[in-house]
Amino acid sequence: MTTRSQSWFAKTEVQPAAKLQLFCFPYAGGGTYIFNSWKSRLAPDITVLPIQLPGRESRSTEAPMETLQDIVQSLVPAIAPYIHKPFAFFGHSMGALIAFETARHLHSKTGKLPVHIIVSGKSAPHLPYSKKQLHDLADDSFTEELRLMQGTPEEVLQNAELMQIIMPRLRADFKVCETYVYQPGNPLVCPMTILGGVKDFEVSTDSLHAWQQHTTFPMEVRMFEGNHFFIHEQEQEVMSAVENILSASPPKAHATAAHTAYNTST
Repeated sequence: MTTRSQSWFAKTEVQPAAKLQLFCFPYAGGGTYIFNSWKSRLAPDITVLPIQLPGRESRSTEAPMETLQDIVQSLVPAIAPYIHKPFAFFGHSMGALIAFETARHLHSKTGKLPVHIIVSGKSAPHLPYSKKQLHDLADDSFTEELRLMQGTPEEVLQNAELMQIIMPRLRADFKVCETYVYQPGNPLVCPMTILGGVKDFEVSTDSLHAWQQHTTFPMEVRMFEGNHFFIHEQEQEVMSAVENILSASPPKAHATAAHTAYNTST
C-alpha cells in the first residue's frame, strides 16, 4: 500500500550514478507529467523527483489543498527522508512559491538547504500579488481566464465533463497563490537562479530580480523566448540551463554554509 508520504513523489527510477536529487514543483493545475521528459534527458547523475500534489494523478481521490501553509507543512516531513544526499529545487510559477517556502520550512526544521534553488516564472514572494483573483469566479468566467492564460489546451477547455473534473484542483491552486501572505525572514544561505519568459507580461524582469533579497548569494536572472509557459516552448533550452546551473553548484560548500547558519541561529 502506498503511504501518504510516498504519494508526494511520482515513481522514479534512481540512477546508480546519481549524485544529486532534483525536486520539481509544478505550476497551478499541473502534475508530475510536466517533468516526464526531464527524467530521461537530464544528466544521469541527476535524479528528477517531481512533486505530486493532492487532487491529481494517482492522488486524484484526495481533496486538493487550498493554502500554501497546508502544502508545506505536509510536504516537509515527506521530503525529509529523501535528502540524505545533495538536493536541489526547481519550481515554476506556483511551484516556485512552494519550493521557496518548502526550503525555508525545511531549513528551520532540519538545518538542511538545497544546493541550489531554481525559480521559474514567478515574481519575488514579498511583492504584492498583482494578478486577477480567479479562484472564486463563476465557471464560465474562470474558463475564459484560463483561455487567456494560454496554458490549457483548447480541447480541454471545450470539454465540459473534463473541466468539471479538473476545475476543483485549478481553483484550489489559484487560491494557494492568491491567498499567500509572505512572512519576513532571513535570506536563504544557498544560491538561487531565476528564469523568466521574455513575453511573460505578468511577471516583469524587475519582479524577477527582486528575488535577490531572499538569498545571501549573488543571483542570476536568465530570460528565455516565450510566454509564461516558456518552460514548454523552450524545453530543451531550459533543461540545458538547469543542467549547467546544477553542475556548477558545489554541494559540500553549500551544505557546510547551511549547517553553520542553522547552528548559529538555534
